[in-house]
Amino acid sequence: MAEEIIAVQRNLHGDIINFQTSSGRIISYRKALQEAEEGIITGVSVHEGTESDLPVLTSELTNFDDLPDSYI
Repeated sequence: MAEEIIAVQRNLHGDIINFQTSSGRIISYRKALQEAEEGIITGVSVHEGTESDLPVLTSELTNFDDLPDSYI
């Protein structure tokens, strides 16, 4: 069953470092990229990054800034 991203965890600079999925898992940004490419996480897209070598994860449904912070 596919999962969705429902919350984010940020570092002190406001950068997203982890995501919480609809099943309650906390996964790193890199793991989220991998699982989005594998179709495990839905509702997101992976794009080539412009400022670094890392790909960028974007939500197809909402802006990640609109998601609540996860404190788990």
